[in-house]
Amino acid sequence: MNQPYAPPGIAAPTVHRHWLADAAPKAAPVLATSTVLILARIWNANGAQHSIGDAAVMGVLAAGAAYAGSKLATGDNGDGTAAAIGFTAAGTMAFAGVAAYTDSLPLPLLLWSVATVLSYVLAVRHWRTDRRDTVTYERATIDRRETQRHVETVEVIRARAQVEAAQAGGAYATALAAALTARAALPGFDPVALTTAGLPELPVAGKSL
Repeated sequence: MNQPYAPPGIAAPTVHRHWLADAAPKAAPVLATSTVLILARIWNANGAQHSIGDAAVMGVLAAGAAYAGSKLATGDNGDGTAAAIGFTAAGTMAFAGVAAYTDSLPLPLLLWSVATVLSYVLAVRHWRTDRRDTVTYERATIDRRETQRHVETVEVIRARAQVEAAQAGGAYATALAAALTARAALPGFDPVALTTAGLPELPVAGKSL
């Protein structure tokens, strides 16, 4: 797992996810199908067993959800997510209707197994897509961080060079001023005499070289 980004010189904090956060999505399909099975058997024990009316209601709802899913899956305005929800609702209602209507457990358990397997097949496909998107995002984030670090390093080097150049210029100016002051304080120093003797005139304080 990649650690969060931290500026250069600062250690990045380590983040650990709880194991339940990783296990919960993997258990969601079996929990969903098991919940439907349990509720259907509770309904079976409370009057739905061999009830034509209850079975007909669930059949109509399942057919309506399947029809809505087929409509949402086709056409120019088709929505894959909405269509998947419609077909999932249709399958869930059909499963619940059969599990609630029958008096024995083998058929509901068989349907529960099939529904669980299909749920995991669809979930694995979604997990792969999500993982691929996550890896792509992490790589793009790492590239941006490396670019930012490079820019920060270049700017730090440039700033240090400017500071060192300014310090060097200040030290040179200080040494030059001290030399001019010491020369002017020499006993018998006469710039006119130096010029008359044919020597170049040295700059005095306040004049440029």
